[in-house]
Amino acid sequence: KSCQKPVDKYIEYDPVIILINAILCKAQAYRHILFNTKINIHGKLCIFCLLCEAYLRWLQLQDSSQNIDPDDLIRYAKEWDFYRMFGIASLEQTSFLLGIFITLWWTRPEMLKTKSDFILLLKALLLSTYGKLLLIPAVIWEHDYTPLCLAFIKVFVLISNSQAIRVTLNLNRMRPWLAIITGLILENGVVCLFQKMGWDV
Repeated sequence: KSCQKPVDKYIEYDPVIILINAILCKAQAYRHILFNTKINIHGKLCIFCLLCEAYLRWLQLQDSSQNIDPDDLIRYAKEWDFYRMFGIASLEQTSFLLGIFITLWWTRPEMLKTKSDFILLLKALLLSTYGKLLLIPAVIWEHDYTPLCLAFIKVFVLISNSQAIRVTLNLNRMRPWLAIITGLILENGVVCLFQKMGWDV
C-alpha cells in the first residue's frame, strides 16, 4: 500500500544487494526490510551500538587521563567509567528518540494513534542506527582523521533515521528532518545537563 506498486521488487533480490541498497539509503530497500522481512535484531543491535559508543567515549576519557603507574589502584574506577559512559549514551539515545516521537505525535497525532505504530517506528529507528557499527573500524584504525570520521558516521546515521521515518509513516522529506532536529536538540540538552553536573561526556 505504501509504495503503490504491484509487488516488492526486492523479494527476488539477494540479501547482499538489499543490504547495499539500504546502505545507499534507498527508500524501497528500507520498506522491504521493515515490512517484508522478519528481522528481530533491533534490540540487540541497539545494545551493541550503545556499547560501541560507550567504548569510544571511554577510550577518549582514558586518553585524556593517562596514568603510566603500573600499580594502578583506580583500575576499577576506570571500569565504572565505562558503565557510566554506557548509561550516558543510553540516556542520550532515549532523549533523541523521545524528541522524534514527541515531534511526530505533536505535528500529526493520527500517524501514531496505536501502540503498533509506535513499536514499528521504534523498530525502524533502532534498525536505522546500524551506521554506528562503523565506530568499530574508526576505533581500530585510529588516525588523525578520526573526528572527521565520527562526524561522517553521525551524519550517515541521521540520514538513515530520516529514511526510516519516511518509509514507516509514508511522509515527505521535511517532517522527518524536523523530528530529527528536535531529537538532536533534546539529546544536546541532556549532554549540557551532564556537563553542568561536572561529568565528562
